[in-house]
Amino acid sequence: MPGLLDRRISLLFAGFLALLLFGALRAGYLGVFRAPSLQRAAVTQQTQRVDLPAPRGTIEDRRGKILAVSESAADIAVTPYLVKRPVPAAARLAPILGVPEAQVLKALARRDTGFVYLGREVSSAQAARIERLRVDGIQIIPREKREYPNSFLASQLLGTVGTDGNGLAGLEYGMDRVLRGRDGIRSVVNDAIGQPIQIRDTEPAAPGLPVRLTLDATLQDRTEQVLQGIGETYRPKGATAIVMDPRTGAVLALANWPRVDANDPSAAPAALHAAQDRAISFTYEPGSTFKAFTVAGALEQGLVTPQTRFDLPVGIRIADRTIHDAETRGPERRTVAQILAQSSNVGAIEIGQRLGAARFDYWTRRFGFGSRTGVQIPGEERGIILRHQQYSGSSMGNLPIGQGESVTPLQMATAYSAIANGGVLRPPRIVDSIGGRRVPLARGHRVIDASTAASLRRMLEGVLAPGGTAREAAIPGYALAGKTGTANKPDPIHGGYSTSAYVASFMGFAPVKRPKLLVSVVVDEPQGAIYGGVVAAPAFQQIVAFAMPYLELSPR
Repeated sequence: MPGLLDRRISLLFAGFLALLLFGALRAGYLGVFRAPSLQRAAVTQQTQRVDLPAPRGTIEDRRGKILAVSESAADIAVTPYLVKRPVPAAARLAPILGVPEAQVLKALARRDTGFVYLGREVSSAQAARIERLRVDGIQIIPREKREYPNSFLASQLLGTVGTDGNGLAGLEYGMDRVLRGRDGIRSVVNDAIGQPIQIRDTEPAAPGLPVRLTLDATLQDRTEQVLQGIGETYRPKGATAIVMDPRTGAVLALANWPRVDANDPSAAPAALHAAQDRAISFTYEPGSTFKAFTVAGALEQGLVTPQTRFDLPVGIRIADRTIHDAETRGPERRTVAQILAQSSNVGAIEIGQRLGAARFDYWTRRFGFGSRTGVQIPGEERGIILRHQQYSGSSMGNLPIGQGESVTPLQMATAYSAIANGGVLRPPRIVDSIGGRRVPLARGHRVIDASTAASLRRMLEGVLAPGGTAREAAIPGYALAGKTGTANKPDPIHGGYSTSAYVASFMGFAPVKRPKLLVSVVVDEPQGAIYGGVVAAPAFQQIVAFAMPYLELSPR
């Protein structure tokens, strides 16, 4: 028995020596061969590199009113396995985050990941309250949250910013490079339970530059109110209005209906494509508003004068169709000025025939149709303008009266600005300055002679005179000019043109001799009334009646 006991003790002692030797060898291996990599891993676990978001530049109106601004915020994250008591932690965190307690507890109880977001873009006050709870494993990641103080104002123009701080749409996207700035780097040293013990900014953030627009917030708000009235009265698919200074191309208001809350764009009615900026993305056939450019080309070519008379039949046969005026009439003799003021389809077609296909095509493109205007808003459409070689037999019956070509509201407003601006076409501008430095005024180019532009303005004044198509839009004491438009929309299902879907529009400016204000109104598929003189012209009148005294412009 003693011998057996001695052997067992010897075996235990040998086993102990073997384990001791293995431990010593393992310690030596880790201390000598693995020491550098383990040291790096330890530092990595204790030191965290955090991106420090740069404050995004503000967007202001022309008077300095803030339209978009970034505020300090934070993302709240957690390392679940560091949370020792998930149930009471969830009970304390949920009320601050404003989410159900069960949702927070589910995140804290996860063991399949070492990182879970509990909240994104929470306010600084919320983040401070969470920090005071001192819950193990909670990380507060600084960031910026984009706010739009005026909610609905110019929301489609301003656009949106994503949770990553990048511009997603509108000017936020188009000006992202200057608004975003350059993110910095913050080094955070944590203790063993993940609490920060040292914070140091190793690379400071460079803030984005402020952007000042040509937009006037007060005029923008009033224009949006006018469109709201159109929306309530005529229940269209959409509407847009543009207010410009034709001398410089400065856009003073760019409004869309339906309105969208910039702080909650997801609530916008998707069926109406409300988030789109219709001024640049909506392409439509302009109808009679285009007749001004048909006449402009014929005047500039010396083919007609405002007093040139045409014998107009009841209808005019073009290829396989006969086109009439909107209002029933007998054969008449009218001047070019009367044709434009009373919006005669037959007269405009006869003027277009004098131009011919090639010259009509030339003047259409000379006014900028078929090309982007060059405004600093992303996503601008070109419209669709056929080359004269592509014209069919009926094209010169449709095109001179604004059917068969598609344009955007901003293209039309810009082209009318050339008539108002003495024949000089200038790109529209929406950005006035970046970082306090003025954006140079783009050079315009002459598209028609100053005398031709003056003749067109006088003829367009007749549209609001007795006998014109927008006589109800006249304002006593104001010298106004403009053009109505009522265009059938193409029927994508049955082909041809719809007999129930129309676009009603009005383009106008004031005062006639030296225009300082241009207003464009385009309404897509109004219900209950379809004519530009009924639907869009009164909106023009309301906007002008407010804008002229507000901007301290002489009415004559």
